[in-house]
Amino acid sequence: MQDDYGNALMIPVAEPCLDSEDIARAEDCLKTGWISSAGKYIEEFEKGWAAYCQMPHGVAVCNGSVALDIAGRLLNLSPGDEVILPSFTIIPCAQAITAYGGVPVLVDSEAGSWQMDVSQIESKITSRTKAIMVVHMYGHPVDMDPVLEICRKRKLLLIEDAAEVHGSLYKGRPCGSFGDIVTFSFYANKLITTGEGGMLLLKNNDLAARARSYRNLCFQPARRFLHDELGANYRITNVQAALGVGQVHRIEDIVKKKRYIAHRYNELLAGVPDIEIHKEQPWARHVHWVYGLVLSEKRGTDCKWLMKMLLEKGIETRPFFLGMHEQPVFHKMGLFKGERYPVAERLARFGFYIPSGLTITDQQIDFVATTLKECLASR
Repeated sequence: MQDDYGNALMIPVAEPCLDSEDIARAEDCLKTGWISSAGKYIEEFEKGWAAYCQMPHGVAVCNGSVALDIAGRLLNLSPGDEVILPSFTIIPCAQAITAYGGVPVLVDSEAGSWQMDVSQIESKITSRTKAIMVVHMYGHPVDMDPVLEICRKRKLLLIEDAAEVHGSLYKGRPCGSFGDIVTFSFYANKLITTGEGGMLLLKNNDLAARARSYRNLCFQPARRFLHDELGANYRITNVQAALGVGQVHRIEDIVKKKRYIAHRYNELLAGVPDIEIHKEQPWARHVHWVYGLVLSEKRGTDCKWLMKMLLEKGIETRPFFLGMHEQPVFHKMGLFKGERYPVAERLARFGFYIPSGLTITDQQIDFVATTLKECLASR
């Protein structure tokens, strides 16, 4: 695509979409001086998002990775305690376990849904298993019923990483309502964004109190600068929370737009050979955080050539995550050596996503789809 002067325009994978009320709330913080980690919008944001997700406690923090870090600390892991999670995820999930002496134990993903293969969990449980961490991927839920049954039967804690599923439903119930500890991200490319930002949702009063303490240097209510534990400054600002408040109220409209974008792509890419799209399971509401595609292996060693061609045409893309079992940093720690997870490996090599942010236009969607088909046909 070109501008009025013939210059090539880059279509980004995503860009934030803030309305005038979001901006007005942020300006209110600036005008009144409530710009740091105190102010009315923080509690409003916490309560609003927790209520939407049907959870009693919300603890807002400075980003989603920090939310995971606090979640790992809340497990009270002893050295060698194990937490089961998918290999196909982003590194803070596993790092939240290793940081506190735990051992990540991996399972593969399902070929069709790209979600954690919950049928593999039971075989990975040992006497050292402390918790299961589910990670909902790319806007679609994990099949939660089997996980909930395992946690109930085995008396395991459930961490639910819902960073990519704002507004997604599993059998009519919101993602973010299942875990004992739930983590969200509000990064700039998420359905709800505060620029950076995150939140923990918790069912237990004590866990919520501990999370609030950890995010605030473990100050004590009776004596601010007296410390029995070490915490960190993981606080969110009132300005960030102000941006999020209004988006909570219009989350259903945001979800509707994301589903429209995906539906349009689905129609335009239907029947295109050698491309697998992310299909919605009948029990799910897929919010399509990103619009992901998986290229057929017969097209080459990976999808880099296609991503390069699209970039040359002014279309930005991103690769899928690289599995935890292939991360050199964990190999140096003696983890996952020799382990293979074929679905995670295929997704990492052949998966990528194309522009699908909330500001994308129908004309841009059509251009991306047409260009993608042309690139595939040319090779």
